[in-house]
Amino acid sequence: MEPVAYFRFVLAFAFVLALIGTAAFLARRYGAGSLAGWRPRGQQRRLGVVEVLPLDARRRLLLVRRDGVEHLILTGSGQDVVVESRIAPAAFRDTLAEAGRQDATLQDTTLQDQMPPDQTPRGTTP
Repeated sequence: MEPVAYFRFVLAFAFVLALIGTAAFLARRYGAGSLAGWRPRGQQRRLGVVEVLPLDARRRLLLVRRDGVEHLILTGSGQDVVVESRIAPAAFRDTLAEAGRQDATLQDTTLQDQMPPDQTPRGTTP
């Protein structure tokens, strides 16, 4: 092959790599995940991560809020574990404390009785 052919090959290869890089950048910046997080206008999110606490290089604690109830999850040690479920959010605990209630937490036994048997949280007995 002639040197001109090698030069054209290198230029074409660099051009294709630049196109792939540009497409990846634009997809990450504007397109990727935009449909996954789509919801009708005015509708609130039901799921969110409230706080993350790294414990070590592999494990971390996640405080996740779903439908106004928080759950504490330990991730990273080969399996994910629900440490505590149905934690009352801080605003709810403050409201209960202002109302004069001594126990400003949600009672697991009361909530478990209201749940169908197939949705009982792990680590608890019905």
